[in-house]
This record gives sequence, C-alpha cells and structure tokens, in this order.
Amino acid sequence: MPSCCKADEEAVAKAIGRKSVAGRFLAAAGKLQELLESWPFLAVAGVSLAASFLLAGHGCAEHAAKALTWRDPAWVALAICGVPILKEALMALAIEKRIRASLLISIAMVACVLIGQLFAAGEVAFIMALGETLEGWTLKRAKKGLSNLVALAPRTARRVTTCPKCIARGELYKEVDIAAIAVGDGVRILPGETIPVDGKIEEGATSVDQSVMTGESLPVDKGVGDEVYSGTINRFGAITIRVTKAGEDSSLQKMIRLVMEAEKKKAPVQRIADKWAAILVPCSLTIALATFFGVWIATGDVNAALIRGTTVMVVFCPCALALATPTAIMAAIGQATKFGVIVKSGEALERMGGVDVACFDKTGTLTAGRLAVAATVAAPGESEAEVLALAAAVESSSEHPLAQAVCRAATDAPQATDFRMEPGKGVEASVRDRRVVCGNEAWLAAHGIAGDAALGDAAKKLRMEGRAVIHVAADGKAIGLVALADTVRPDAKAMLAELQTAGVESVLLTGDHAATARYVAAELGIRDVRAELLPSGKADEIARLVKAGKSVAMVGDGVNDALALKTATVGIAMGGMGSDIAVEAADIALVGDDLAKIPYLKRLAAACVRLIKLNIAISMCINACAITCSILGVLTPVTGALVHNMGSVLVVLNAALLYDRKYR
Repeated sequence: MPSCCKADEEAVAKAIGRKSVAGRFLAAAGKLQELLESWPFLAVAGVSLAASFLLAGHGCAEHAAKALTWRDPAWVALAICGVPILKEALMALAIEKRIRASLLISIAMVACVLIGQLFAAGEVAFIMALGETLEGWTLKRAKKGLSNLVALAPRTARRVTTCPKCIARGELYKEVDIAAIAVGDGVRILPGETIPVDGKIEEGATSVDQSVMTGESLPVDKGVGDEVYSGTINRFGAITIRVTKAGEDSSLQKMIRLVMEAEKKKAPVQRIADKWAAILVPCSLTIALATFFGVWIATGDVNAALIRGTTVMVVFCPCALALATPTAIMAAIGQATKFGVIVKSGEALERMGGVDVACFDKTGTLTAGRLAVAATVAAPGESEAEVLALAAAVESSSEHPLAQAVCRAATDAPQATDFRMEPGKGVEASVRDRRVVCGNEAWLAAHGIAGDAALGDAAKKLRMEGRAVIHVAADGKAIGLVALADTVRPDAKAMLAELQTAGVESVLLTGDHAATARYVAAELGIRDVRAELLPSGKADEIARLVKAGKSVAMVGDGVNDALALKTATVGIAMGGMGSDIAVEAADIALVGDDLAKIPYLKRLAAACVRLIKLNIAISMCINACAITCSILGVLTPVTGALVHNMGSVLVVLNAALLYDRKYR
C-alpha cells in the first residue's frame, strides 16, 4: 500500500482513538493488509488464479465458470489482492476526495464479479497487487533516523566554578549536565574532548578539528577571542571558553534540527498511474457505458452489451502503466548495486536522470582528505632534502596532522631530543647538534629569528594556492619552508569532464578558505566556486539553484554535508570514507568512493527514465488496441484481461533487459 494511504489510515485511527473498538479494528486491519501484501500471500494468490483457470475450463467448457461461481479459487486472489485495492480506492475518495487508479481497478473487479467472470476479476487484482509489491520493494528502505548525529552532542560539560567556597576548596570546575549550561557560563575543555557549546576562548590556545561543521581538512589554530562551535573537537591545548550559544541554539543542535526539517519536506512523487487516474476513470466509464448502450441498441442483447462494457473497463485498467516505473527502477537499482552504487529509492534514481547541476564538497570528496607535503623551499645554501629531514625530525614527537604529514614525506629523518611544543604556534627540538624551530612566523619571531624576504614571498604564494606552510629555522636562522595540502583525487578531473560532456554543470561548495577552494577548483577545471560555507550555507546555495529551476545533485562525505545532501534534488554520499550520517542523509551511496561511478549513475538513471517513458507508451498503445477490440466484441473479460496483461509482461521483460546493459 502506498505510504500516503498508510498515513491517511494512521490519521483516521488517531482521530477515532486507539483505545476505541473502531481504532483497534482499524489498526488490526492495517496489520492484516501488510500481511496480505507480502510475497508469500501474493504467491498463494497466483496459484489460486492458475487453479481457477484450469478448473473453470476457460476456453473448453462454456458453462464451467458458472458451476464454480462460489467454489472458484479466484476468490482467494480477490480476497488477498482485491480487497486492499478496493479499500485504498474507498479511503482515497472518503479522506482525500481524490480519484486514484485503484478506483478504476475496483470498478472493473466489481463489474467482473457481477457478471460471473471471477477469473478476470482475480487476474486484474493480482497484476495490480504485483505492481504495488514490486514498487514497494524498490522504495522501502529502513531509515535509522538521526541517532548518530544526535550522539555527537556531548551530554555533560565541565563548568567553571564561581562559588567562593568551592574555589577555596580547590574545586575549580564541576561536571554538569549539558542542559544546565547557560549563556555566559565558563566551560573548561581538555585536549581530545568534543566542544559541548558555542563560545569564545577566554584562556589558552589550541587547534580545533572543525570538519564536523565546515569540512576543513586542517585543524584550525585558535587563541583568546576566537570562536569555537559545539560538536567540533579540541585537539591539543586545554582551553576555557565563555558560552555564547547553548542548548537548542548551539550550532550542532541547529544542524540536527535543520536536517530533520529537510527530511520532512521530501514528499514522495505520485505514481504515474495515479496522476492519470482522474482522467482514466471518467474516460473508462464513459466508453464502457457508450459501448453498453450502443451494443444493446444495436443487437437488443443486454447480456452481450454488459460483457462488452465490462471488458472495456477490464482492458482500461492501468496495470502495465503501473508496472512501467517500478520494474524499470528495480532493474536499474540491481545493475547499480552490481557496480557498487547503493540507491535507496526509485524516486532518487528517477530524479538523478534529470540532474543538470552537480555540487561537490571538497575535502574527502574531490580531494583525498589526507594531507601530504606539496612543496619544500630551501634558503640559499640549504638543500630541500635537509629542510624536510630536519622538520620531520622535530615534528616526529608531535601528534598534529601537519606534523604527521611531514613525517610521512621524510622516510629517513634523524632523531630529535629536548622536544618542546606550544599549541597553535609551533615546535622545537635539538637535531644533529642544531636547535631546530618549526611553526608559524610569529613562533620564529618569538625565538628572535629574523624572517627571510625570499622565503616570506614564497610563503605568501603558497598560501594563495591554499597550502598550509611550516617555517623551518635552525641555529637562529630561517632555512626553508614545508608546504602541505590536501591531495586531489586522481580520478576527479576525468569524472568532472565526463559530467560536463553529459551536460551537467559542476559547482564546488566548501567550508575551506577561498584561496584553497579556488586553487583546487582551478586544478580540476571547476568555474563556479563557493567557499567558507557552514552547513546551512551549503544548503542555502543549493536551495538557490533549485529555486532557479535547476535539478541539483549534491556529492559529499561528512557530517557537515548532511543538510546539503537532504536539501538537494538528489544526495550522493561517498560511502567508503564518508560518515555514517552523510550516508544516512543521502539518497545514493557510492561504495568504495569511486568518483567514476557518478557519470555512470547519471547515464544509468537517464536510460532508466527513457525506458520508463517507452514502457508507458507501449502500455498505452496496447490498451488502445485492446479497447477497440473490446468494443467490437473480439475480446471477452477473460481474454481482455489476458491481452492487456500481456502488455504488462512485455513491460516487465523490457525493463529486465536494463539490468545487463552496459553504461560504464
């Protein structure tokens, strides 16, 4: 049963009251219907139809059907498949005041039963139930909700004590429930802890991993006066912050709330058969009545007129039309799964076929999400290898991501002693009887080391290219620079070129600095760059594109992309490296993070949409021919049901071929 009908049923049950007899009956009826729509019961209905066809002697004994009227096995198919369709049609009329495709099928079933054509009635009900089940199978995916996102929010915080007696006893901090934290409170955060609320640093310096909120691959150095956000991670130094936003106003809680709202806004697309129902039902009744009266007037045979009119309604049933979409989607989803693309719903695949703009997160999506040494610059008289080796020796005792990247680049770094670090500034140690200092320019200046003009110009140029720069000095003299950057995925440029060939425009949406974003975009050939965006900013940019009439696919991998993935027409998550929350928020997940699957997915989805349209055209042509034959008396309700259901079989077989076609 479509989700909209289940929602209606739940609304009615709620209005009646679950505790009332009627409410309990309706709830039980809903559970019974779910049971009847399962595959085992559908198989029983199919077997009963086959038994009805054989026992009633269709095509052999003219009066056998009448002899089996009350013992006909087709009643089983009608009970299993027909009753839910009839109930759906009546609920749509009573609650929504709408005409659905199920109403036309119900009218045809009732008419067949009234003239004793039970097999025809059961066959129509069975083929429609099969279409419903196939469609439900493609669309039904269990959603875990936002439990992982909610889990990011700390439940307690270390509040700074203001009580004089507590301070006198040495109790400077007290761990309290996060709900007890208010704006203006002081909160102490130790290295490695998740920041519980938004605030400004009052004491200490550190590096904060803000990837949850901005997607930045590099931890951001923070000092007194800098803002920090809830959900981000304090990597190194202990800090004290003054709370500026707490509870539901904090950044993480806002993000959770926005994702939930975006989820609610996504209503399922109506089925094609239902869209045409308002036209098909009046047309069917009009043609059936015209046929009945025309034949009656022409021949004077009421029975013959009734049979022809009923046959018209039978062949008018949109069975093939209803199967055109779910069967093609099933085949496409099956092929996508073979190539490591998990499509969560048929609706997402349909929407993907019409995508004309693809928005990409940078870190972890177009880039590898792992820092690497991009360049080493040496001062005159020094070698690049020596600069890198000395830097690696000092950084080997640090756990900072920049330090780890430098160490990976230098495989034979010497040993360092007398190591010292100041979070957010730099490190120093003794290497080969030389005192080596690594960090930013301010850290070197604090050690009395004068800057080198040439190295300063090189550092500015590297920063304009989006690189993180480590200044290296030895024995009181600047000797070089080590530049680091997130590396671009090797298959990213080819993927973007394929999308451009397919008519899909690419846009870069990132929380990173504008210089970094522009450099990566230029390397990949992306013209439209929108940088320094928070999660809500990414969603806003996508909303603007959608409002401008674009069909937008968002490709991302992190928690910070969840809202954008929900806001886009289609959300695509990098399933291998991507966070669980991004995968849950997306409509499609790429297993293994193979970017080449995105152009493949676009081609597959476009082919699926074309096939759906072709199948609809085929089904409508077959129905038109069957209606003509029914009016002329060539078909009976039984043969009419067989002929028009042959169209359904043709549609299914045509869709099944999609599974083995090559789109990679």
